[in-house]
Amino acid sequence: MTTTALLAIAAFGLAGCQRDSMRTGMPAQGGATATAMLMTATGVPAGRATATEVAGGLRFTIDATGLPPGTHGAHIHTTGLCDAPAFATAGGHWNPTGMKHGSMNPQGPHEGDLPNLIVGTDGRGTVGAVVPGATMAGLLDADGAAIVVHAGPDDLMTDPSGNSGGRIACGVFRAS
Repeated sequence: MTTTALLAIAAFGLAGCQRDSMRTGMPAQGGATATAMLMTATGVPAGRATATEVAGGLRFTIDATGLPPGTHGAHIHTTGLCDAPAFATAGGHWNPTGMKHGSMNPQGPHEGDLPNLIVGTDGRGTVGAVVPGATMAGLLDADGAAIVVHAGPDDLMTDPSGNSGGRIACGVFRAS
């Protein structure tokens, strides 16, 4: 194999590592975290969500329990309130940049748009994503923020909420 071919393979491998670190986010030294305990409309614990400062943004993870099996939209909402049963007090999606909804929308996404959460037949599901440019100060502003899990899948395109249905679980982010 030629030196040029070996350099090309090495560059491709490093590019793959760089893309992977952008997707997962390199931990920020001394980075802050916030946690939200998810609850259903009847007050049953449904897992937790975590926001962690990483290089260039925030990494959000959801570890859900006791939710209905299937695909569920998951979003960060603008207000740190989760009044049952509809969780409407959480407001709309966190969208400080004024974009349209969804990663598949050419004019999107909102900063609050996360990938779909897939829950297994055991009621458990986990999802994580980095939101580039998001900040802990923006997340934990004067009225806070909430994480909401929806009844159905997010189509990742339709504004304002991806046709993801009602809100079935909610949690308020608190600095940890």
